[in-house]
Amino acid sequence: MRPEDYELDVRPLPLEEGGGFEAVAPELPGCRSDGETPEEALRNGYDAIACWIEAAREMGRHIPTPRARAA
Repeated sequence: MRPEDYELDVRPLPLEEGGGFEAVAPELPGCRSDGETPEEALRNGYDAIACWIEAAREMGRHIPTPRARAA
């Protein structure tokens, strides 16, 4: 599985939360990142997915199959 196989939802963050953009991987609980631009949030989000998968493997936890592959 590659980080790019997972869905990432990118949305603007309100100024009260610092502005910029947030990237959330809905298939991986708690996996999120942010960036100043949508592109940066996307790059950071894929890095966060890679870290999430690595940590899950180290802890012996289940790693969900990306929806795109499950179909």
